[in-house]
Amino acid sequence: MRNPHNRMIDGMPSHRCARCRLIQVDCLCGLIPQISTRTRVVVVLHEREDRKTSNTGRLAARCLPNSDVVIRGGFDHATPVPSWTHHGDPVLLFPHPDARPLAFWKDSPRPVTLIVPDGTWRQAQRVRRRVLGLGTVPCAFVSREAPSEYRLRHTRDPRRLSTLEAIAEALWILEGPAGSDVREALLGIFQVMVERSMRVRYPEARSRSDTSGVVPGLAASDGRVTPDPTASGDVNLGIEDARQNPRAVRR
Repeated sequence: MRNPHNRMIDGMPSHRCARCRLIQVDCLCGLIPQISTRTRVVVVLHEREDRKTSNTGRLAARCLPNSDVVIRGGFDHATPVPSWTHHGDPVLLFPHPDARPLAFWKDSPRPVTLIVPDGTWRQAQRVRRRVLGLGTVPCAFVSREAPSEYRLRHTRDPRRLSTLEAIAEALWILEGPAGSDVREALLGIFQVMVERSMRVRYPEARSRSDTSGVVPGLAASDGRVTPDPTASGDVNLGIEDARQNPRAVRR
């Protein structure tokens, strides 16, 4: 017999919120902050990423009124490409070989339009040549010493960040004195999303402070992170061969 809780509403199972993708009892829509920024953020989301419950790009866009989401990769779901220069100077957040540190645009007289690919590494590296108007847009990268707190997908490279984390680091750089508060607010809702998602995957993990045992994907008492054998192999943005590109990048 079919589980009645699995019926679909707007393409999502009925027991999940159609907006935040979490189960209804853990919906975080009421907690999402509205963060004003000078920088405009445009998330270029691959259509296969759109329905994933572990996606963070859409969550970032919901926090930022001065943002937009462009869906690419499918004829039925793709959205029109906007004018990349209308709101400011466009910069593609992608570790291309000719990418500069994002701080290069920190004191730009015009606002920056930060274009952020969201998909697997292969999907993201095609954005520049497949999305109209991005072929000549300069690329930038961000770096962070602290490892990612994104425990919903595993990665072989500790330098990789989730899309939301990368946006938070970028706005910390671009937003001047307000950057620290912007970053803190984004990472705060990100932590809520990760914790609630992990609670659904591993009901026994009620909090990260639970030391009764090591749960896959959660930090162990010695600070190591145990691999999650059930996690998706996709990452939001990967990294090229570290010997060729040693920069910290997004996943």
